Amino acid sequence: MEKENISLLRYRGSKLNKVKELDIFPKLEETFKQKSSVGGTLSIISFLLIFWLIYSETVYFWDSKFVFKFTPDTDFNAKLKINVDMTVAMPCSNVGADILDSTNQNAFKFGSLEEEDTWFELASNQRRQFESERHFNSYLREEYHSVKDILWRNRYIHISQELPPRSEIPNRPHDACRIHGSLILNKVSGNFHITAGKSLSLPRGHIHISAFMSDKDYNFTHRINRFSFGDPSPGIVHPLEGDETIASQNMVLYQYFIEVVPTTVKTFLTTVDTYQYSVKELSRPIDHNKGSHGMPGIFFKYDVSALKVHVIQERENIGMFLAKLCSIIGGIYVCSSM
Repeated sequence: MEKENISLLRYRGSKLNKVKELDIFPKLEETFKQKSSVGGTLSIISFLLIFWLIYSETVYFWDSKFVFKFTPDTDFNAKLKINVDMTVAMPCSNVGADILDSTNQNAFKFGSLEEEDTWFELASNQRRQFESERHFNSYLREEYHSVKDILWRNRYIHISQELPPRSEIPNRPHDACRIHGSLILNKVSGNFHITAGKSLSLPRGHIHISAFMSDKDYNFTHRINRFSFGDPSPGIVHPLEGDETIASQNMVLYQYFIEVVPTTVKTFLTTVDTYQYSVKELSRPIDHNKGSHGMPGIFFKYDVSALKVHVIQERENIGMFLAKLCSIIGGIYVCSSM
């Protein structure tokens, strides 16, 4: 029996065209549609509105926000780093600076600050730099709540720079002492003070020997170029930096009551453990004849807060961001079609 030869016609067209022609929804023919300038203008406005809203939503998505959380500070074994750079209007031979914490340990057992004889009056080039930092730091303190997010987001770190070398050298003996350096202390309350006479450690504390000084030798006019705790971190402003106090009398007691708050700043790139602080200032003249007792000097009494602040940089969920984009495009397209 002979086999039959069956020949099939081959489709030489594109299968993609067949898919394109498949349409289960009824549509108007192009000849039935009436085009107008009003409809074209509305379409252009709709597309421009879509692009503008997409751009705004994208900018809002990338513009992160900072969330503050408070938790008990349970890091008992941590250390407290203090950074000091200040000048007192007395020669270094007449002043002593040390720290005594609540454990009755003289903190200078961990090291000592450097003392440098200098002149309290700044040279012209030094005065310009100090006044610039002074006004800038004053602005940050006053406007902190409105600029703090910008400082953290831009990773701006304000570090007080050392004064440049003097452009002219005074032709007189040194009349001031610059005390600067960093110390690692116990994370407990303490008292950093600068007063007349060198300190002498005792088993239960210490004393300052100033027996050979008269009242006219006292002058606690001081300038604070740097006073901070912890390592530098974005968004942290130190309130005491850039302050200059001129004493109106010789025997004056200056007290700074400082509340140190442990702070963790967590951004998308880094995590920094540092400290920020608030301060209250009190000064009064010492006159034993009028009942105002005490020791003249500069006292920084600090205490560590039991709460820790977490500053966390957050951004909207990407799924929510995409859902908003879809709703923007779909909503405007449907409304413009109607």
